[in-house]
Formats: sequence, structure tokens, C-alpha cells
Amino acid sequence: MKRLLLCCWIVLLWFSHSVRADDVWVIEIKGGIGPAISDYVSREIALAQEEQAKFIVLKMDTPGGLDTSMREIIQAITISPIPIATWVGPAGSRAASAGTYILLASHVASMAPGTNLGAATPVSLGGPQRDKDQDSNNPFAPKQDQSDKSRPLQQESQQDSQQKSQPAPSAEDESIAPSDQAKKTPDEDAKADNTDNASGESEKIAAKTAIEKKVMNDAAAYIQSLAKLHGRNEVWAEKAVREAASLDAESALAENVIDFIAPNLDQLIAQANGHQVVVNGVQTEIALSNVAYIERQQDWRFKLLTVITNPNVAYILMLIGIYGLLLEFYNPGVGLPGVLGGICLILAMYSLQLLPVSYAGLGLLLLGIALMIAETFSPSFGILGLGGIVAFVLGSVMLMDTETPGFQIAVPLIVGLTVVSALFFFVIIALLLKVRRRPVTTGVQLIQGQIATVICGFPGEGKVMVDGEIWQARSNMQYQQGDHVVVTNISGLWLDVESVNKE
Repeated sequence: MKRLLLCCWIVLLWFSHSVRADDVWVIEIKGGIGPAISDYVSREIALAQEEQAKFIVLKMDTPGGLDTSMREIIQAITISPIPIATWVGPAGSRAASAGTYILLASHVASMAPGTNLGAATPVSLGGPQRDKDQDSNNPFAPKQDQSDKSRPLQQESQQDSQQKSQPAPSAEDESIAPSDQAKKTPDEDAKADNTDNASGESEKIAAKTAIEKKVMNDAAAYIQSLAKLHGRNEVWAEKAVREAASLDAESALAENVIDFIAPNLDQLIAQANGHQVVVNGVQTEIALSNVAYIERQQDWRFKLLTVITNPNVAYILMLIGIYGLLLEFYNPGVGLPGVLGGICLILAMYSLQLLPVSYAGLGLLLLGIALMIAETFSPSFGILGLGGIVAFVLGSVMLMDTETPGFQIAVPLIVGLTVVSALFFFVIIALLLKVRRRPVTTGVQLIQGQIATVICGFPGEGKVMVDGEIWQARSNMQYQQGDHVVVTNISGLWLDVESVNKE
């Protein structure tokens, strides 16, 4: 009996082992790569190691993102003991800018048809180029060397002379050329453009200053090292940085930028199975069977970080926090503005330390608020207020130290909050000036001339009641309790009283 039970146990163990599925974790990267996505992807990769997943797929569709967030994701990929594949899909997706770096850093790089990658130039270097006509009209623009100007003219004259010296084309040649040109279709023109792009004839993005050269060379060396890590095309990787080159899925496969094209996850797993990759310096074969996809859902922490690391939200939280604390200081004891302002300010500081913040912009922003507050305490005919508005606007524009799309404060938001802040402080100033012009309605000055009721004493010193308050009073007249007297003068805490004149 015991032997029978032991045999059954062995059979069950073998059966359960044979049907055990290999877990493939699917982690989605969608939108701009920022602190929220880098934190989410890094945590998911670490959790997949704890859960002993067999394979990880990063499903990507991104226009790019922040350099620090991108490097955190790449570091998590390169040190992972689990093979990680980045799949740019479905059709219509892209892996632009920072997404290209992540794709090249992955153990398996795959794209769906109808997707693209590239344009990995740092954004600060890939902005709009200056117009040469504007530079020529600008007296402060650097002047071009006259010898450099003469070279194109000399080349044109040489070309004209060569064309004149060449024999005229024959009638047969003239009849063939137009027909060949007419036979070219738009698809052939596009292919020719792609060929020129891949061959390196596209114009390089110029790095003029020393800092631009350092950024460009650092990015080029980084992406080359990532491509070399898994035997991919280093030359094109450098072009993606220096020339902002881009490729579609088919061209990327032909250029050895990716490993294969997969229209869906099933095709990705089928082609990755048996593929040789290098994991932490060790040659490893991907072996997957009975695959079970685990679609990872974004948790509350990711959603919270996504909201508060939005520069616009962080900007609003910071202003709510500052104004809330100011209201609490103006009117202590209420509690709500102080509590709400403290929470918002802490959240804003947390999100700003995750974002590329310019401390000069933050300083100008705080200075602008301080100047507008100073205007309310000591009106200076608008000098402090106008200075505060200018500093507030400049600080808001300079607050985000990056040109990456999606990580800028919206201009309409800056304008709206500036107008609201200015109206808020100027309305307070207007109300203060209005109150200042009114006659005095409180204070000891109003007691003079009022009617008081005698309580006791007199002649000499006594006590009287004025507006429900008991005062010490002096008079040489004889008064009885309940008599009415008039206050003629105030001397410290003493009142001088006289009899009420009866007409």
C-alpha cells in the first residue's frame, strides 16, 4: 500500500512538473518616460526576479523622455538575470529618442510592422536651426569669413565651366532621360530617401558650444556601448544620435538594429525561443514552453507618481501650498489652509526633486511671490507688485530645466496663475486703500465727545461707564450716581469729564 501511494505521489509530481507553465511578464511602457515609469519598470523587474519569471517583455510606445529616468530603466535591464525583450508594438507605436536606447539595451529587440525607432539626439541639441537670413540681418550675429563666402562662388563657377565644356547630349539620350524620370514612382523615391538615410548622407546636427559637444559625445558613446552589448549595429546607433536618424521596422531588421519583426506577442515568443542572448556576461539560450502571459497592471504608486510628477500638477501644488500657508499665517487658528497648504507643499517638493528643476527658476518664482506679498504690507504704488509679477513669470518659464516634450509647464497655465495671483494681491491693495480713506471707527480717539454715565466718586476722581466699559475719570464738579457727563479729553487711562450742556 505504501509503495502504491509513493508511486502515485511520484507520478503526480512528474505530471505537475511537466505541465507547469513558464511565466512571461508583460510590462507596458506607454507615453513619456519619466520618474513614474522608471520607478514602475524597475520595481516590476525586481518583482519578476522574486517571482521567478522566465521571461520579461517590455511593450513599448514612447516619444522619449528624461535622460535620468531612461538610464534607471536601462540599468535595471542590464543587471537583470532574466532575459528581457523590448517589443515596439502594436502597429503605429514608436520607440523614439529614449525608447531607442532602451530597445538597444534589451537582450531581445523586436518591432511590429508599422513601427519606427530612432531620433535619439538630445533634445537640447535638436531644436530649430537659426535662419541664415536672420543672422545676416542681425548685427550681433558672428560674421562669416569672407574666404568661406567666396568658396561656394568659386565652386559654382567651376561647375558652370565644366558643364559648358561637356558635349551636349544626343537626341537619343534626351529621349531616354525624361521617360526614365517619369517611370519613378513615389515608393521608389521614398526607398531612395531611406537608402540615403541609411548610408549616412543625412546632415549631422551641429554641436557648437563645449557643453553641447560634451552632451553629444556622451550620448553617442552611451548608445554605441548599448548596441555593442548585444552585437547590434553601432554605426547606425551613432547616426541616431548625431544625425537624428530614424528607421522603420523592416529597415531596422535589415540594418541589424533589431533581432526580428514580430506582429504580436505570440510571434515574439516563438522567435525568441531558442535565441542566444548574453545575460550578465553569460551566453544563455532562451527556452520557453507552455507560456503563460502575465499582464502586469499599473499599481496605485505608479498612478500617484504619474499625477504628481506632471510638471503642471507639481506647479499648481506648490502654489497652493505657499498660498495656504500664507493664509494660515494671516489668520491663525483656522487650520484648514495650513493643513492643506502643508500637504500640497510637501507633495510638490517631492515631485520637484524627481524632476529636472532649475533652481534659478524656483528662486525667481519664490522671489516673485515674496515681492507681491510685500506690496500688500507696504504699498509702493505698484513697484514691488510689478517686479513680483515679472519675477513670477520668468521663474515659472525657467522652472523646468529640460526641453523634453511632456515635461514643460503649459504657457496658458502660467498666464492664468500669474493673472490670478496679480489680481489677488492687487485686490487686497485696493481694499486696504479703500479702508484707509474711511473715517476711524474704532480706538480711544472715538471716546472723546461721547456721553458717559457716572458710577461713583466726584468731585475729584471717580468712575464712569462709556460704551459698556468702566473708565477712571476726573472732574471738579459734584456728580451723583447715574448722572450723564461728556468726555472732554483722554490722558492715558484717565478721562476728563464735564457736565452735559443743557440747552
